[in-house]
Amino acid sequence: MLQPKKSKYRKEFRGKMRGVAQRGTTIAFGSFGLQATTRGWVSARQIEAARKKITFMTKRDGKYWIRIFPHKPITSKPVGVKMGSGKGAIDQHVAVVRPGTILFELSGVTETIARSAFIKAGHKLSIQTTFVKK
Repeated sequence: MLQPKKSKYRKEFRGKMRGVAQRGTTIAFGSFGLQATTRGWVSARQIEAARKKITFMTKRDGKYWIRIFPHKPITSKPVGVKMGSGKGAIDQHVAVVRPGTILFELSGVTETIARSAFIKAGHKLSIQTTFVKK
């Protein structure tokens, strides 16, 4: 599962997700891309599930790129713990995604295969996505 090797601070604020993506909005490596149309957090588990679906649908033909990385640690407290007594332990890592961000790229396969793979992969994510061509 994707997570940072080390970070300057162990726990982060939740932050805001205002505006649209400023960078990472064009296809840079492949021929086809999966682009976010809504904003949200995409967890490392969701990224891995989408990646597995892409490799399964393409039958390991072509090459794919993951353009997002889960840098942000999300904390949670155990069930039944009372309020107070500090911030919880790190539960998962997420990638902050704004509208327009390219999430995955693919090349070396036909457009129909790429489209079906990205539609299936998009179902694994907690945000809405669209298929884009170079």
